[in-house]
Amino acid sequence: MSELRPRHIPVLGPEAVALLAPHDGGVYVDGTFGAGGYTRLILQAADTRVIAIDRDRSAIAGGFDLVQSADGRLTLVEDRFSNLVEVCEAQGEPAVDGVVMDIGVSSMQVDQADRGFSFRQDGPLDMRMGTDGPSAADVVAQASEADLANIIYIFGEEKFSRHIARAIIAARKEAPIATTRALAEIVGSVVRSKPGQIHPATRTFQALRIFVNEELDELYQALAAAERVLKPGGRLAVVTFHSLEDRIVKTFLTERSRVGGGSRHLPEPTQAAPSFTVLTKRPIIAGDAEVAANPRARSAKLRGGERTAAPAHRPDDLPGWPTLASVMKAGVMRAGR
Repeated sequence: MSELRPRHIPVLGPEAVALLAPHDGGVYVDGTFGAGGYTRLILQAADTRVIAIDRDRSAIAGGFDLVQSADGRLTLVEDRFSNLVEVCEAQGEPAVDGVVMDIGVSSMQVDQADRGFSFRQDGPLDMRMGTDGPSAADVVAQASEADLANIIYIFGEEKFSRHIARAIIAARKEAPIATTRALAEIVGSVVRSKPGQIHPATRTFQALRIFVNEELDELYQALAAAERVLKPGGRLAVVTFHSLEDRIVKTFLTERSRVGGGSRHLPEPTQAAPSFTVLTKRPIIAGDAEVAANPRARSAKLRGGERTAAPAHRPDDLPGWPTLASVMKAGVMRAGR
């Protein structure tokens, strides 16, 4: 088992795996394989099988050594975690004992300048977790001022979104915005920060990354997929890193665990039986030692639930925020005029 000891320590890894409660013979899905930290812990905890998913081809390639050392207990799949039902069915495991997800960009992606996730290193303005679809540079080049402002406000929670969008439009008329440094400088020209505060471009970069990768849409769909694939008694553990993601997970588990409802003066409405029991009344957060060792853990929250025997609920409709397809289509239409 020594080969399976984590070389990469995932945020709240032991706590997430404890929520899953792996047992011999169990089948578990790591929906966000990354550097393989959660997968290693699950494989080490018991005689389990893991199906690990990642849309990042480099993450899958980096996991081949772990596949070999796992002696047939690990399967890596390049796909989006929103497709985990189809992935599990293709692996001959239509029902599983646990699903773990670590939402957002990984530290190894941020550390690669050529991926364009970080304003701290100059690189191409890409931000894609996979290899297909529009890049952040494409969005910045083609989105309207109104769409850019909405993207930055909704997905970055940036109060200066209109000012930033206006500055981007003005700058792209002069020259293409193709690098992370160029965008960071544009944002920095209209958003000021005091010493000790986050970099002025932090929220804008977060917004574009989430938008380009459709991360929140993926999260909605992945939670519904986990509900469908988990066995009764199966466990779901989700680690998030900012309020937008945490709110989605909290709402999902709250709604799926709700019992009863309606007025005592009116017939009780037909309501789906609870499909989950919440395991974390409050989110689990990282301790001081983990935060000191890994500052990224400071904002992490872990929530979990246990699947009941009730049928899966109807998937929730996605919120009416801008979509990548609609924004890019509108940009093409404007360019074609």
